[in-house]
Amino acid sequence: MKTRIFLDTANRYNNNIVHTLSYAEGIAPLLLRLFLAPIMMQAGWNKLIAFDSTAAWFGGSLGLPVPELMAAMAIAAELVGGAFLVVGLATRFVSLPLMVTMLVAIFSVHWSNGWLALADASSWLANDQVIEGAQRKARAIAILREHGNYAWLTGRGPITVLNNGIEFPATYFLMLLTLLFTGGGRYTSLDYWLHRSLNSARDQG
Repeated sequence: MKTRIFLDTANRYNNNIVHTLSYAEGIAPLLLRLFLAPIMMQAGWNKLIAFDSTAAWFGGSLGLPVPELMAAMAIAAELVGGAFLVVGLATRFVSLPLMVTMLVAIFSVHWSNGWLALADASSWLANDQVIEGAQRKARAIAILREHGNYAWLTGRGPITVLNNGIEFPATYFLMLLTLLFTGGGRYTSLDYWLHRSLNSARDQG
């Protein structure tokens, strides 16, 4: 009997929490969108202002077919998609090409470097490349301590070695996948208000 009372109370309490949180459920998608949007738009802008070298890199180092078209598609996905994410317009739709862009980046650029974005030899995910990167970092620090103003050079943070693993694009992919399922967010996106307006007009018609 006591167990049943406890379960009923816990279930009632959980339902109350879910009901209360439902009014703020658009905040999480909003934060995801505002986090991703500047990252995507900056990446697209960097490619756009160096389009020729971007296309050459796509076709040369990455070995992608029709590199000019691939570069243009990546730029459009990142610039337009990022702008749409800001206001939450066509969120699910723009998430798809951005997810494809992240997958291309993961498998054509970052995959061979493992998981870590930075060479952190203390991580359990460190591979041989990361360990070797840590050795290079130690040597660079020793040179800077001997020949440079090390305190000034590290005044904004410690020296790091870029490992360029899949950590960042994989994280962005998972965030975009979340938006694909949640949409732009209740109350916080144009998608929500457009959908609400269309439903209202349909009901009145």
